Amino acid sequence: MSCFKACCLALLALVFSASATAVIETYEFSDATLEARYQLLSEELRCPKCQNQNIADSNAPISQDLRRLLHQQLETGATDDEVLEFMVARYGEFVRYRPPFNAVTAVLWLAPVILLLAGAAGILLLLRGRRQESAALTADDQAQLTALLKTQEKNV
Repeated sequence: MSCFKACCLALLALVFSASATAVIETYEFSDATLEARYQLLSEELRCPKCQNQNIADSNAPISQDLRRLLHQQLETGATDDEVLEFMVARYGEFVRYRPPFNAVTAVLWLAPVILLLAGAAGILLLLRGRRQESAALTADDQAQLTALLKTQEKNV
């Protein structure tokens, strides 16, 4: 068997094993709108253990518990805001992928804009300083430049 075929088979086995470990949980909902809300909220909530996955995609035990808790809360009539408030109270603002804009999260939301503006201001100041430096020639510099230009014209 060639090396190429072995690599292809290994890659194929990896793909199938990864898909076999995907989250396969089903909950019975009393209403289709609850199921839609469940999907949206499970994608909005971050897994406290994985930190880079939402609870819909995570196989961590804490995510399984959160999905079960989310299902129970929706079935008991909790609103989306009530569910999110409960999760934030229990796990902190980090559990939300898109935290609301408030005094606590203002730095999180404004930092990219502030850094972008500071970088643009720094570049403008740097370019402005270079332009001023190059525009101001002293009398000695002007004399040297004139001498160089005359020697250059003679060589051409």
